[in-house]
Order: sequence, then C-alpha cells, then structure tokens
Amino acid sequence: MKTTLSPIIAGTMNWGVWDKNLTTSEMANMIHVCLENKITTFDHADIYGGYTTEASFGKAFTESKIDRKKIQLISKCGIQHIAENRDNKIKHYDYSKEYIVWSVENSLKNLHTDYLDVLLLHRPSPLMQADEIAEAIAKLKSEGKILDFGLSNFTPSQTDLIRSKTEVSYNQVQFSATDFKAMLDGSLDHMQVHNIRPMAWNPLGTVFREKTDQTRRLKTLLAELVGKYHVGSDTILLSWVLQHPAKVIPIAGTVNVSRIQQLYKATEFKLEKEEWFAIWTESMGNKVP
Repeated sequence: MKTTLSPIIAGTMNWGVWDKNLTTSEMANMIHVCLENKITTFDHADIYGGYTTEASFGKAFTESKIDRKKIQLISKCGIQHIAENRDNKIKHYDYSKEYIVWSVENSLKNLHTDYLDVLLLHRPSPLMQADEIAEAIAKLKSEGKILDFGLSNFTPSQTDLIRSKTEVSYNQVQFSATDFKAMLDGSLDHMQVHNIRPMAWNPLGTVFREKTDQTRRLKTLLAELVGKYHVGSDTILLSWVLQHPAKVIPIAGTVNVSRIQQLYKATEFKLEKEEWFAIWTESMGNKVP
C-alpha cells in the first residue's frame, strides 16, 4: 500500500449528470470546499454520469489550479454500461488486460492527470481471469499510471482469487448502520487478516432516504445523541462506521457545503461502546445475540 487517503473520502457519483449536474465552476468550488475541510481524496468510477463525470471533474480540477499532489484520485473500471458513448448492447463486465489498461488511460485523460492513486475493479465478474488482471496491474504500476490497486464489492473468496496473483490494498463495500452485512459475513474480518483497507460506500445507509421501522427507530436514538454531542446525525453515523476495528474509510457523496464542513468531526469523537451497540440494536430491531 503506497497511498495515504483522507479519513473521509468525497464520492463524486452524484456530482455530474446523474444527479446534481454541477457546472465546471461549481465543481471546482466543491473540490476547494472538500480540501478546506480535510477531505483530499475523491472517489470516481468510469461509468459515473454515463462515462461523463470524470471528464467534468478533470475540467473543474484544471480550473481549480490545485496542485495534483494535494489530492488523491480513486477510479474504478470494469462495468460496461449501456450508454450513448459506448457500443454495449447489454450491461456486462470486462476485465481483459487490454480493456483494463485502455480504461485507466481513458480515465487519466478525462481526469487531466498522469496517474491514479488507486484503481479498483468495480464489481466481480464470473469470467475474470486473475492472471490477466495481474498482468494489467503490473503494467500500469510499472508505467506509473496507478500507484495502488484494489477491488470493489468483492467477497472474501473473490478477493483471495485476485490476491493470489497480485497485491490487493483496498476493497470498497457497502457498510453502514442500516446495512451492516459486511461485518457479519466475514468481509471486514477478512480484510483485517490480509491488511486490506475497507472503503464504505453509502456509509449513511438509508436513514435519510427511507421511512421504515428501522429508520424511525434509528432517528429517535440519533435525536438523543445529537442533543448529547451537538453534532449532526450524519456525523454520528459516520463515527459509527469509523469505530469498526477494520479502519473503514467512509465515502460521503454530499455536495451540501454545510454538511461537508461537519463531516470531519466524525473522526474527532467516539461514541461510547453502549451507544455504538445501541445504534446496531435499533437498526436490527432486537437485542444483540
């Protein structure tokens, strides 16, 4: 592992046409806001915005005049999406050596950079050949086009398949107070054993997006904790993720400036042990086993 990422990562999936559709100047400002709040790592994937968000970010990054050495860029490849700028008839995955190398070089061009700090394979494919993937990673590392390599949404056995041929430093998985499967199915345990750093996508879970018995229970508890700690509910939920011993790095997708200004606080306080378990308990709807 050669990279040092910020304790909280900015997720760019919603920055482009898939959601917020930020202008170049708005995106450049958002990069500055993140840096001002100690968030220096930006999480991308080639498919975001139907293969358009990386280029939008690259343009904004150039406009921002920020030194490349002050930020870290993550991107993912492998998903062949149905999009206007791809000749795909069905969504599928491609992890051939040629495609991985081409995809990284395309991301570099779009992001206006010479290298990725981290490349991730976006989702596992039944047809992936570990030898071929390892050859692509070796080539990209030797040429300085990627510094580090990891996976995304891979199970422990799928991870072992890849790491039998090349070093795996990261695995980006879904993990939050409302979706905690990764800490029960062996995923986070496996990463600790093999010195693989987890990143968590959707680390706030469904608390603010769905009205269910689960989220209602959590919101009641969170209201008490907000009153005690005088921080936002999202900060508390991120702290819950950060306290797992696997040293998970949450990826926060918000473009709300006031929320971004609060995110780093999650790294500066700890929930009491019983409060951590209370959040898990309310999420499950029953006591721990």
